[in-house]
Amino acid sequence: MNFQYIPPVPAEQIRQLATRDVALLLLRHLASGTGYLQYASTMSSARQAFQEEPDADTLVNCLSDAWCWLESHALLSREPSQSDAFRRISRDGMDLAKDPQGITRFEARERLSGPLHPVLEDTVRTNFDLGDYETACFAAMKAVEVSVRDASGLDNSLVGVKLMRAAFQPHQNGKVGGPLADAGAEGGEQEAASALFAGAMGAYKNPASHRTVDFDDPVEAAEIIQFADLLLRQVERAKRRQAAATA
Repeated sequence: MNFQYIPPVPAEQIRQLATRDVALLLLRHLASGTGYLQYASTMSSARQAFQEEPDADTLVNCLSDAWCWLESHALLSREPSQSDAFRRISRDGMDLAKDPQGITRFEARERLSGPLHPVLEDTVRTNFDLGDYETACFAAMKAVEVSVRDASGLDNSLVGVKLMRAAFQPHQNGKVGGPLADAGAEGGEQEAASALFAGAMGAYKNPASHRTVDFDDPVEAAEIIQFADLLLRQVERAKRRQAAATA
């Protein structure tokens, strides 16, 4: 009696999809089973399933890459009660396997996997990880506002867009510009920097100050936080210009 081996991921999909997408299909397959997971047995079963395919070795290699992708992203983890050969699906892996929308949250977290500006690491990252994207985005842009005010020394009465315009007012026609404007830059570049900061406040900080904003896309929320991170680093650059001019 011949036993038919069912591949963990169909051969045609392995051929067509990128490693990440094959890995997600493999994850759902692994989550549908029971018991501990073993790399060697999974690859052995795949080799049996693909034995009639002309590119069997390539298919198994691609599946191996997918397994390693899952491990490197902590979606597969070691099973503490067993030897190093055994794996289990991690908490994040189970969430991703069960929820079709989980990949969006996963990709959003991946965008913020690197270090952020120090003022964003606590409240902003914590709220983002908890799924409170509105609070995270508002806090990120609020951090930009506070940083600009501190670096420029401007009065507390200036907020949001008005603060940004005053801090980055271009140096033009012999007039001294804002304290954070780059006097050495071309006039259009100075105006662009002013518009960049003012636009960030108008688009992402001010609306959340006055009404409830529905940030239902975690990837968009992650990009807003990354934008705030960029702006904060631009403020740090302006502070270094200030220090050099004073020296």
